[in-house]
Amino acid sequence: MPKMKTKRGLMKRLNVAGSGHIKIKTQGYNHLAQSKTHKRIRHARKANTISSSDIRRLRRLIRY
Repeated sequence: MPKMKTKRGLMKRLNVAGSGHIKIKTQGYNHLAQSKTHKRIRHARKANTISSSDIRRLRRLIRY
């Protein structure tokens, strides 16, 4: 059976840190920003890490 292909669309949205954590950009940063508070937009600039319960599922999709 051939190897499973990497989900390329997902790989473009993720970064794998050296510690093995998966980092992803915070959602909702660009669209309709005028209705969001400055604090919310400021915090959205930082990347978030994926929760430990989802890491196993995502690693299978990105073949890491």
